[in-house]
Amino acid sequence: PANIQEYGIAAPDPRDPEVVFGSARRGVSRYDRRTGQTAQVGPDSAARGDQFGRNVRTMPLTWSPVNPNVLYYTSNVVWKSVDRAHTWTRISPDLARQTWAVPASAGRYASTVTPTPRGAITALSPSPRSAAVLWAGTDDGNIQVTTNGGATWRNVTPAGIKPWTRIFNIEAGHFDTGTAYAAANTLRVDDMHPHFWRTHDGGRTWTEINNGVAPNAVANSIREDPRVPGLLYAATDVQVWVSFDDGSNWQSLRLNMPAISVRDIQVKDDSTCLCADLIAGTHGRGFWILDDLTPLRHLARSRGVATYLVRPSTAVRVRLGTNEPTPWPPELPAAENPPAGAIIDYALGADASGPVKLEILEASGRVIRSYSSDDPVLDPDPAVDPVAYNGVCQRNPTASDCGLPLYWPAPEQRLSTRSGLHRFTWDMRHQPIGDAPRAGEVEATGAVPHRSEHTPRAPWAAPGRYTVRLRVEGKNYAQPLTLRLDPRVKTPAAGLRQLATLTREMYDLAAVAQAAYQQARGRVESLTGSVRAQVESLAPAPSATSPLSASRRGGQGVRTLVSAQNTALAAAMAMQDADVAPTAGQVAACARARAQVNAVLARWRRLQAQRR
Repeated sequence: PANIQEYGIAAPDPRDPEVVFGSARRGVSRYDRRTGQTAQVGPDSAARGDQFGRNVRTMPLTWSPVNPNVLYYTSNVVWKSVDRAHTWTRISPDLARQTWAVPASAGRYASTVTPTPRGAITALSPSPRSAAVLWAGTDDGNIQVTTNGGATWRNVTPAGIKPWTRIFNIEAGHFDTGTAYAAANTLRVDDMHPHFWRTHDGGRTWTEINNGVAPNAVANSIREDPRVPGLLYAATDVQVWVSFDDGSNWQSLRLNMPAISVRDIQVKDDSTCLCADLIAGTHGRGFWILDDLTPLRHLARSRGVATYLVRPSTAVRVRLGTNEPTPWPPELPAAENPPAGAIIDYALGADASGPVKLEILEASGRVIRSYSSDDPVLDPDPAVDPVAYNGVCQRNPTASDCGLPLYWPAPEQRLSTRSGLHRFTWDMRHQPIGDAPRAGEVEATGAVPHRSEHTPRAPWAAPGRYTVRLRVEGKNYAQPLTLRLDPRVKTPAAGLRQLATLTREMYDLAAVAQAAYQQARGRVESLTGSVRAQVESLAPAPSATSPLSASRRGGQGVRTLVSAQNTALAAAMAMQDADVAPTAGQVAACARARAQVNAVLARWRRLQAQRR
């Protein structure tokens, strides 16, 4: 906790994230996480006096997006600090209505109401384009703007906004200083409908932009995408909305959210988080995150109904769900992790008549991971229908996932062949070796209820540049993908290079051994006599119950292609838990695996020569 007054707004210091400022009804608090101490840092009562201290519970507190030294706070006036709240300067007059018509919602008490200045500033938005431009909105229905840093202010309230409409938020335009958007909440004047507003000329004219937003739910927040002009997000008392045409039309973006009052939304998009997400805060004190806005941005730029592959955002190789040893108990507050991998979005203009394929290619053009809509999946899926899958486990206790609590596994992914927009996640690993692409287990360490992924027995792909290729109806669609290492990793570059080099060498040796095994098994039936016996000893047939048992056949100490493959893969996987330089023991294990694979491959080559 940052020790902010209830309903207050948090403003972490952009230059020191250990310090969090918080707004309160009578000033600003400063919390230092390192000491756990909180100081009250004004503006003090002498500065506020009798005229400049009117407030509500949610007083805006925000840093300038163009100057990280400037902090703004509001009461019924705007305050500015350039020294991290050590001193404050008032940069506006009273921006609330000085007089107003008594709203009809006052009912039988209307005759007792005397219009006097009572409002407070409830919305403040410094322009990301200019330090001189700030927009302010009040809880009594005023919108004011300054274009000279607060020296003078203009009242630009649209005529359609009634007194005591609460301006819940204002969004200064990201692409020019004349644009702003406002969410006008009319709950207190008995108008239960949404009211969103837009201006492109500094507030001289406004357009109300509600088309497509469901009625009977007031407006709470509106935000502009910082990357794509005309892409807007809005929140009402029941859900989130999106517009691809600057608010002229809206579509539902509720998805799997419950019907709940969404009080604010923010686009989190910066180099620190390496993300582009939409965050929604609800009146139930909940947070929801829509991961990766890239497909929405693509739709805003090109509205056609066609097949395409969206250029993926940078993927970050982060290990999620690392708590020990099993899921946290349900009473412990915890949220979902983001998708465990690189997010890949694609759209199909029509249902595909054949399989849809997705491939990940490294810089050399080599395919390191492939998926198909024909890949087998469990049916029923234990994550989707655990009751039905429990029946599978009762009939066959050794079936996949039957040794787990069935509330652990995540739903299985499958490439869709249906028309529309789809999302798929690459787990940032190489192709599992063998015939079972889903091979892997849910690990007890770090299990997350309903989100525990099957970790394939394949190493991580190295950070670098890749290509994503979508294959549909005989056509290829490609986009670049950058894979980055977890930015918290501080391992020296030499150690990371050694890790990547040994990992790739061991994986490639395992793949070569597997290919040789398949080749040998394919030739067994055409062989006779001693040559067949030698090939059988080098590449024994898997048993019906355990394909890996081929590695153990042939007697104690006999090396086979499968045992060599397993040894090399085990050496690679032993280095995948952390991004650190391999230990001496791991380097030695790689040397033993290298020698074993080379030895059995040499035997196989000699047998091939004998057959000729």
